Amino acid sequence: MKITRTPRTPERRKRDLLRRLETEMDIWVPTADADGVPCLVPLWFVRHEECLWLATRPATPTGRNLREGRRARLALGDTLDVVLIDGDAEMYGVDEVPADAAAAFLAKTGWDPRADEAPYVFFRVRPRTVQARNGEHEMRGRFLLRDGNWLV
Repeated sequence: MKITRTPRTPERRKRDLLRRLETEMDIWVPTADADGVPCLVPLWFVRHEECLWLATRPATPTGRNLREGRRARLALGDTLDVVLIDGDAEMYGVDEVPADAAAAFLAKTGWDPRADEAPYVFFRVRPRTVQARNGEHEMRGRFLLRDGNWLV
């Protein structure tokens, strides 16, 4: 297959990325336990103050793996329009989560994990790297953020 489209500029990629983080509800969360057993789930998320906030039950494989590993890789999209976010994960109990982050989560998703009967925790993922590409022709220049700093 020959690709004839022009790659997006870095500025356009960042605008597209920020729009997706505002409008998309689900983000893929792959994790692995200490033995390397993988787990892949979609979770609702919100971007709030440069971080991504997720909620899950603390006893799930994803909850345990994020809590113990303290690192996250998150993914949006399919293989032709993908965003990969690597970052540091920190767990917050429902009584510890900042009120503004929980309010942003509720406003976006319509769900408040703090009010659920089942126990939930929040994870704040502080991005360290962000890659965005729409097809093979955008492999060059796919990094938009490195070491927590925007390149664009």
